[in-house]
Amino acid sequence: MPGLLLDTLRGSNTEERPIWLMRQAGRYLPEYRELRAEKGGFLALVYDTDAAAEITMQPIRRFGFDGAILFSDILIVPFAMGQDLTFVAGEGPRLSPRLVDSALSALEAVPERLAPIYDTVRKVRAQLDPTKTMLGFAGSPWTVATYMVAGEGSRDQAETRALAYRDPEGFQAIVEGITEVTVDYLSGQIEAGAEAIQLFDSWSGTLSPSQFERWVIAPNARIVKELRARHPETPIIGFPKGAGEKLPAYARESGVDAVGVDETIDPVWAARELPAGMPVQGNFDPLLVLAGGDELESEARRVLDAFADRPHVFNLGHGIGQHTPIAHVERLLSTVRAWRRA
Repeated sequence: MPGLLLDTLRGSNTEERPIWLMRQAGRYLPEYRELRAEKGGFLALVYDTDAAAEITMQPIRRFGFDGAILFSDILIVPFAMGQDLTFVAGEGPRLSPRLVDSALSALEAVPERLAPIYDTVRKVRAQLDPTKTMLGFAGSPWTVATYMVAGEGSRDQAETRALAYRDPEGFQAIVEGITEVTVDYLSGQIEAGAEAIQLFDSWSGTLSPSQFERWVIAPNARIVKELRARHPETPIIGFPKGAGEKLPAYARESGVDAVGVDETIDPVWAARELPAGMPVQGNFDPLLVLAGGDELESEARRVLDAFADRPHVFNLGHGIGQHTPIAHVERLLSTVRAWRRA
């Protein structure tokens, strides 16, 4: 029997609202920190499928969220495409060779690097209550490409944006390569037990409207089309962070079943401008969960009320911060659980 989250993603405007939080399996949880200290670095955890399954389940056991989001990373795709991947303490991920200096054709694919992720999905699905939804994910091609080109994250993605302008055909080849692997990767997650998937486009907000159409909407639309042909019953959430006024076009043209909304978007505007009846996910500010206080409850209710007339998955506008107090998450959860659609 589908749970509350899956029903909502399929278009039901439920009286209660499902809730899960981006990065809910992670550093703010003491049980996660304990396991990481025991097991070692981040990539080692991702590829230890028992540990990754345990981390995915930790927030479900503690909070009872409606969805379990796979513990992994968006850079598993370039890792499988043949780039070397390391995580530098205090600095984040590094990929080499950088595609600003090296051709995509020089990479030697290592598709077996995807297999352990599928094993993690299977292990979580075996433990998960049937009323909870198993969520898989991948990075969208533009965001993944920014890391592959520059070798690391950046504030404005300048190197990747410049390459896309300077050599659009070459950059198109990078995006198409990522797209092909991502379709197979998400299909593998679904076959292993993922009941819904999310496409993260964390850096979509740095693009001009025409570039947004080409590098965000178009490749995501291709992924959605190909996944829907293989898995027509699996809902797809698209999350173009920073899209702003381009969000309605993304929602209409990408073909996603539900759209994620970041914290910079007015939920009243989003409820008015997005396609009628489309499920929306978001858009509580993760810094307010960190700060806590009475405004946490009042703002949560404001978001819930704004989306009352359409299917709505309560979530954050981006990932939960590592220093967020457990008590604040509990207060947020109780506020959402107490809300009812009038």
